[in-house]
Amino acid sequence: MRKKIIAGNWKMNKTPAETVTLINELKPLVATDEADVVFCVPAISLTTAIEAVKGTNIQIGAQNMYFEESGAYTGEIAPNMLTSIGVKYVVIGHSERREYFAETNETVNKKVIKAFEHGITPIICCGESLTQREQGVTIDFIRQQIKVAFLTVTPDQAKIAVIAYEPIWAIGTGKVATTAQAEEVCKAIRECIDEIYDEVTAEAVRIQYGGSVTAASANELFSQSDIDGGLVGGASLKADFGKIVNYK
Repeated sequence: MRKKIIAGNWKMNKTPAETVTLINELKPLVATDEADVVFCVPAISLTTAIEAVKGTNIQIGAQNMYFEESGAYTGEIAPNMLTSIGVKYVVIGHSERREYFAETNETVNKKVIKAFEHGITPIICCGESLTQREQGVTIDFIRQQIKVAFLTVTPDQAKIAVIAYEPIWAIGTGKVATTAQAEEVCKAIRECIDEIYDEVTAEAVRIQYGGSVTAASANELFSQSDIDGGLVGGASLKADFGKIVNYK
């Protein structure tokens, strides 16, 4: 039985001081042993957030990292920098990173490999545009994203990975994929992992759904056999995130 994982992607929101305020508000609301809870906060607030969640069930994740340990990479953050302060998770390949910062399947793969080398659990994002869905190529497109992301990743590493399926057309739009659409793609992702590795690995991988998840939609989405939680955007910045975490 896979344990659910529900992560909040705070994106470019909250100063360090505001981060502490929000974490203190959310602490009692997300306290549970039923799911892993992760807050992915802006880089400037990582140290503050890690301090603020001490003694709780909350883990802190980064929203990005580079695939080198050091060097002339102005503005980037190395994986060893993240582990040095206690970061446990990192979001890799979010559609906004792909769209605005030219990330590719190949750079995602490099980051995934480097995350595993440093003991950081990657939350590997995939998802199609509205045009791709209307053209009927959703599954093919996402299978390609997954296959490249997992190149040279070992089965033992893959079992630890988290995959977040986020249809681009549903991120921050208020639109949510139907439960059937979300389950169909998450099932296809699991089948793709089975093809790359084996059934045992596929059954171990946790697959999230993301894209305008709300307290109202969480229970139905997370009750599907291939959906193991969510990567939540805007709703993770509100008290309602507690209802998403405690969706049952």
